[in-house]
Amino acid sequence: MNLLHIDSSALGAYSVSRELSAALVETWKNKHAGATIVYRDLAANPLPHWAPVADASGPEAVANEAVLNEFLAADVVVVGAPMYNFGISSQLKAWFDRIIVAGRTFRYTEAGPQGLAGGKKVIIVSSRGGVYSAGSPYAPADFQETYLRQAFGFIGVTDLEFVRAEGIALGAEQKAQALAAAHAEIKTNERIAA
Repeated sequence: MNLLHIDSSALGAYSVSRELSAALVETWKNKHAGATIVYRDLAANPLPHWAPVADASGPEAVANEAVLNEFLAADVVVVGAPMYNFGISSQLKAWFDRIIVAGRTFRYTEAGPQGLAGGKKVIIVSSRGGVYSAGSPYAPADFQETYLRQAFGFIGVTDLEFVRAEGIALGAEQKAQALAAAHAEIKTNERIAA
């Protein structure tokens, strides 16, 4: 079994999503001895913004293909996705621009688009300064989770789980509670480590 671990926070050691995604991968690894884990840090090694590549054998095309192949080879994908200004980070968007590829992860048919990258489990570790989940007065401003659901769904990923730490900028007590709840979910939610 292959797991792809993506981190996209620019906050380094101060990142909540990095802390939680690392804990999730460690929990998963303990339940799946011998699994292959590939790690990609999109902040430490950012992908350039997508642009058409003229030379299919040039270094940019090769790098794009490597990112796509990492994703295609994974059975499980863990994505550390902090909310930045109501959406995902530009680093994570650049990654999506490499994996949402016509003819590889989706195709257009007479009936509309069809995802080709199904059969994977994707676990999103989401961190948010405020509270944007359903029922919150700020839920309409959530373009992070809605984008992630749409982007993965478009390419055929239907097995999608979220671990959320919300309100982490609302004070030390709220941050501690959000982290404790997220860590507890990682340890107890059977669907996450399955």
